[in-house]
Formats: sequence, C-alpha cells, structure tokens
Amino acid sequence: MNPVEGTSPSEPGAVGELPAVAPQLRELRRRASLTLEAASRAAGLSPAHLSRLETGQRQPSLPMLLALARIYGTTVSELLGETVAERDAIVRASDMEPTRAGGWTYWQAGAQGRGMQALRVHVPYGSQGDIVRVHPGEEWLYVLQGRLRLRLGDTTHVLAPGDSAHFDSLTPHRIAAADRGGAELLFVHTLLQSPTAALCLGPATGHPTSGEMS
Repeated sequence: MNPVEGTSPSEPGAVGELPAVAPQLRELRRRASLTLEAASRAAGLSPAHLSRLETGQRQPSLPMLLALARIYGTTVSELLGETVAERDAIVRASDMEPTRAGGWTYWQAGAQGRGMQALRVHVPYGSQGDIVRVHPGEEWLYVLQGRLRLRLGDTTHVLAPGDSAHFDSLTPHRIAAADRGGAELLFVHTLLQSPTAALCLGPATGHPTSGEMS
C-alpha cells in the first residue's frame, strides 16, 4: 500500500477537520482538466481513495495536500479554501528590507508564492556585466534611475529612466549599468524555481545558472 494513501485521519500526519477541503479538491482537479484516475495516479493514490477525499469521507494528510497542490498547479492554502489576507497582497515600503550580495542590492517588491517575482534592484557599475544568461521564462524591467545597458542576442540597447524592456528569457541576455553611478530598476520575472538572491545575483563563482536574473 502507498504509505501516503495509508495515512488515516487519526494518525499524526493527517489534517484535522477541514470542511472546505473536499469541494476544493474536486473543483481544482476539474480546473486542471484531470480525470480522477489521472490525478490519483500522479499523486500515488488509488482512484477510490481520492474519491473519498473529494467527498469528505477521508481527510488528507499534509503529504497528500502537498502532492495534490503540485499536480493541480496551486498552493496548499488554496486547497484548504483559505483567502489571501491583505497583508499578503500589499508590500509596504517599511517592510522592504534591502539585501546585498555581489555588489547588487535588491528589495522584495511583491508577495511571496506568486507566479511572478517582483523586485526593485540597484545594479552597480561594472558588476556581472559580462555574464550572458539563458533560461526559461519571461522578464520585464523598467528603469527608474541611471542608464542600463541591456544586450539581447547580438543587439545592445541603452535604456534611460522611463524606458522598459519585456523579453523571452531564452534569448541570450546580459545586463549592466551604463554609468558609474549605477542604475535602479523594477524587475518582474515569471520564474520562481530559484530563490530571490539567485534570480538577482547569480552564484558566488560568477558562472550563470538557469535561475539568475538578466
């Protein structure tokens, strides 16, 4: 028997009384266009067991919720029917603590766990401007201060304050401040497979990874 499937409501791994779970499980599976058989197979459950979860006859364990959230492309919070609090949607300036590494400074400008990563970034002059990056996703940036040198493929662009760029991250690209005072920009990325520091700064060795910022 699958060890995840075999967890009973009375066991430590089982979640307590959660009346919203059953309808949410069913609705999110349908939204993902998955049959009961396909979803249960991906989660390592039997169709009968997943059916009992969706009808409220059984309560899911935390490992089950994590697995189903991954399969349905959502979060455990949504599976539980929780709503996002205002404090999770709003990022106050006073809460934007700067993080510095490799000469870069960045501030988290968006909520955690979203499909986009939003940052405010200061790019110092001469920092990592020679690193070319290629990775999945899309990127959008908007120059706030200074001038930014952005190379996309074989073309180099100089962006002034108020200029923006939106491009496919599979295009070989690199970014550098064009002036000695550095540049400040807003940056939005669709890739969330790497932590914020990796998206912005890259590894300490100076070699690019699939999750770095341009």
